[in-house]
Amino acid sequence: MNLAKISANGQITVPVEIRRLLGLKAGDKILFFQKPNGEVVINNASAQVIYKAQKAFEGVAEQMGVYNEDDVQALVDEVRYGKENE
Repeated sequence: MNLAKISANGQITVPVEIRRLLGLKAGDKILFFQKPNGEVVINNASAQVIYKAQKAFEGVAEQMGVYNEDDVQALVDEVRYGKENE
């Protein structure tokens, strides 16, 4: 268990163990949300965005025929130059 004190300005210092656990670094944003049971959960907002994006794009690469780095580079070249790289 970790304890943090709220300053007069409403600021807290996130304990180092929690920063490490959440992968937080200076400048990161913290996401607070409340579960239906009233429990408040804290997450790394940056990580949450990445997880949501990964979920949204799940399976899209396969649908586009992108399976490896060469396929990614071919797609970038196609977008960049307007044609498939031969």
